[in-house]
Amino acid sequence: MTIGILHEDRGTRSRSTQTQSAVHEALLACGFLASLIYLATDIVGGLFYQGYNFSSQAISELGATGAPSKGLVDPLFIIYGLVMLAFGLGVIREAGKKDRALRFTGVLATLYAAIGLPSMFFAMHQRGSGGMSGDLPHIVLTAVLVLLLLLMIGFGAFALGSRFRVYSFATLLTVVVFGALTAPYARRIAAGEPTPLLGIIERIDVYAALLWIAVLSISLVRRSTRSARSVTL
Repeated sequence: MTIGILHEDRGTRSRSTQTQSAVHEALLACGFLASLIYLATDIVGGLFYQGYNFSSQAISELGATGAPSKGLVDPLFIIYGLVMLAFGLGVIREAGKKDRALRFTGVLATLYAAIGLPSMFFAMHQRGSGGMSGDLPHIVLTAVLVLLLLLMIGFGAFALGSRFRVYSFATLLTVVVFGALTAPYARRIAAGEPTPLLGIIERIDVYAALLWIAVLSISLVRRSTRSARSVTL
């Protein structure tokens, strides 16, 4: 009778552990999902915005005040932010108390997601309808988010192995360089002037960061899965 109770307790604990592991891995997978949601939002929003040019217009223009795609992309970007927030919490949980670099990465990812959630209230004006001063809240928020993203990648570089560190530094360089290349376009957008190649330059910048988040997400899911299997065995 005692043996039966022990087997039942072990089975209950095993199922509880498996459930917790599945939830944890789902949180870590949210990084990959968040990147897909952002990519889909950009593509669908651009297709919904009649006359939008992916090669010469900024992603922020999809959610600009008065833009025809704003009602579509705003909810999708909120979903992106919530999924990214779940990823940040999953990374913090994965880090535990020992992995300081990964814990900082998770905290920064959480802050990045939380601060970015109300971005719809800091939307830029449509091209040529407002000056630089009118878009200042949007510019400041974007700068804060970019800083958090750079710090996230910087700390994340030391969370996994040497190959991921090299990849992270390459991503950092890409984000910094292409981000700097977009800076001169701000005044042209405010003045309603043409901005050739802006869309391409900005998307290389943004997509490089999204890819890094997706790679980190997949790597952590794999690591968590291996760890769960070793514990079970």
